[in-house]
Amino acid sequence: MLTRAIAAHLARGGMIAYPTEFCYGLGCDPRNRNAVMRLLKLKQRPQRKGLILIAGKYSQLAPYLQDITFTEQATLKADGAKAITWLMPAKPSCPRWLRGAHDTLAVRLTAHFEAAALSNELNMALVSTSANFSGGRPARTYSQCLRLFGAQVWVLPGRVGQRKKPSTIRVWADGKIIRK
Repeated sequence: MLTRAIAAHLARGGMIAYPTEFCYGLGCDPRNRNAVMRLLKLKQRPQRKGLILIAGKYSQLAPYLQDITFTEQATLKADGAKAITWLMPAKPSCPRWLRGAHDTLAVRLTAHFEAAALSNELNMALVSTSANFSGGRPARTYSQCLRLFGAQVWVLPGRVGQRKKPSTIRVWADGKIIRK
């Protein structure tokens, strides 16, 4: 029942905050340009930087990415357990509002139980940027999210993972580390 309400909220362009590996993620439906633009404005994040999409399974990311092999999909899944976000070649149809000024899209197959379950129950990838204002400390609790965003964001209860820092970001083509 709650999943239907969240799906309806996202379909209307709503934003959510939900627990991930390190902190709460601020998210919305990546297919909804208006929702993404509202999220960027709320967060005070420039569109040119692009956003991360998380998913519980590869099929939820596939509409945005150039095709990869089953072996590469397995690598993506295994690296999700290590909280590695990959900058992967985006399909030409992948919206600029997601990838910013890049030809790649940042994606992670999350191993965080609650975030993966949310994505799987909704059967979609989710925008996942840290729940903060640009340059600020990310919220790590439900109450911190409520204080930051109030009624502008539907904050989902839950627990963040045990990680002490955000996900590592790497370039798919060569493995170069962008953020450690």
